[in-house]
Amino acid sequence: MSLVEVSGLTVEFGALKAVDGLSFTLREGGALALVGESGSGKSTVASALLGLHRGTGARVGGTVTVAGTAVQDASDDELRRLRGGTAAMVFQDPLSSLDPYYAIGDQIAEVYRVHTRATRRAARARAVDVLDRVGIPDAARRARSRPHEFSGGMRQRALIAMALACAPDLLIADEPTTALDVTVQAQILDLLHTLREETGMGLLLVTHDVGVAAESVDDVLVMRHGRLVEHGPVADVLGAPKDAYTRELLGAVPRVEVRRTASEATDDVVLEATGLRREFGRGKRAFAAVDGVSLTVRRGETLGVVGESGSGKTTLGRMLVGLLKPTAGEIRYDGRAHTRVNPAVQMVFQDPVSSLNPRRSVGESIADPLRARGEKDEKRIHARVRELLERVGLEAAHYDRYPHEFSGGQRQRVGIARALAADPRVIVCDEPVSALDVTTQAQVVALLGELQRELGLALVFVAHDLAVVRQVSDRVAVMRGGRIVEEGPADEVYDSPREDYTKQLLAAVPALDPGVAARRRAERRELAAA
Repeated sequence: MSLVEVSGLTVEFGALKAVDGLSFTLREGGALALVGESGSGKSTVASALLGLHRGTGARVGGTVTVAGTAVQDASDDELRRLRGGTAAMVFQDPLSSLDPYYAIGDQIAEVYRVHTRATRRAARARAVDVLDRVGIPDAARRARSRPHEFSGGMRQRALIAMALACAPDLLIADEPTTALDVTVQAQILDLLHTLREETGMGLLLVTHDVGVAAESVDDVLVMRHGRLVEHGPVADVLGAPKDAYTRELLGAVPRVEVRRTASEATDDVVLEATGLRREFGRGKRAFAAVDGVSLTVRRGETLGVVGESGSGKTTLGRMLVGLLKPTAGEIRYDGRAHTRVNPAVQMVFQDPVSSLNPRRSVGESIADPLRARGEKDEKRIHARVRELLERVGLEAAHYDRYPHEFSGGQRQRVGIARALAADPRVIVCDEPVSALDVTTQAQVVALLGELQRELGLALVFVAHDLAVVRQVSDRVAVMRGGRIVEEGPADEVYDSPREDYTKQLLAAVPALDPGVAARRRAERRELAAA
């Protein structure tokens, strides 16, 4: 029996047709992934299943039926019963979905009370129960915590718990693992799989990560420009895609087993760190985010730094650039002590939205490093900025545009252009592609490689995605608990890891083969039970 029936769905925002004549069904207890690049219409479809476009000015056509409710024709009361009761949604960013002022347990309890009219005591008990069900340790105590007291993975588990509170027939998960490291991502995907097995609920997964789809669903629907491109069992679509676009999408997926062609590195050490330590807090609450890290970066090479969230990767990167002062240890650039921000060592940040001033044009943001080093000729500044925009694949005419007018991949190109403006010799890239779809990831990675070859740049590539890191790195350092636990040539670390921790990270990387994914999931269950 069908849980979801979508026929001829169209969604238009003004002149933009975000979804164009889409049809599909999802059976009870089934799992379907909507896969495609950013802008393909995936999230728009997910929102249409819950009638979230109502009142937004969007024009919705076709029919959508969820658990017997005709969404377009439903009354406001019927939609309220559907949302959170019959069908629940887990959004991409848990921080924007959770109220920062209220305890996690209170927010879950409120959802339960709205739909069941339960007593406060019963609602609080239900909140603790579902938090425990999704693997939150000491759930009764942690239910009193606020969102900022949870890690990213725990916040995502809390959102899933909130979705489960009313035992829905359908769970809609919109990019639920995008910003998570590989081990936490594997835990969330395993959790969704277990919940499906135990509750019989259906799952609609929205993702740009083909590997995540292979790990999680029975069927895949590939979208492009709002239209269906290919639809079928996950093994068929990913194993033998019929459409050229699907093959292109799969070709852009970084693979952890593929070796990188070595870059033209030299023996010239351009950046060196010795015994770096960085503490946060004071007294008994002080902790070392980075503890005794030593490394070297040679001209023309890429050093990949991998590890889970909280391993100290970003703190290390910020110290290398000079944005954070080490508590102990030394950083040397070209053999000389490097104690403050150095124009020769620049950074590309993870989130270009928060690192670009929304009230200034991108051209002015790129011009900042030029003015900071004393350039006063505005004509020369404008000419250099336009040259940099073109160099990173944008247009010179984009100088006067603002960050909100660009896609995520374009904003990251702006960030790269700004880093290049200072004529650096080293660029530290902090998760530069973590929030991008696979084709945009491939484009940004290719751009960085091209710039490295042409300019002789050294790159420090900080990321939690082990497949991407292998694709770009000559050497790899694996961090855990603020320390480097394994380091060496990328091929040695990936093909013959010495440390159990490195092996665990590699085992958590999503596999494109559903059979391999199922075996890895079984192995992780055995390890968790041991």
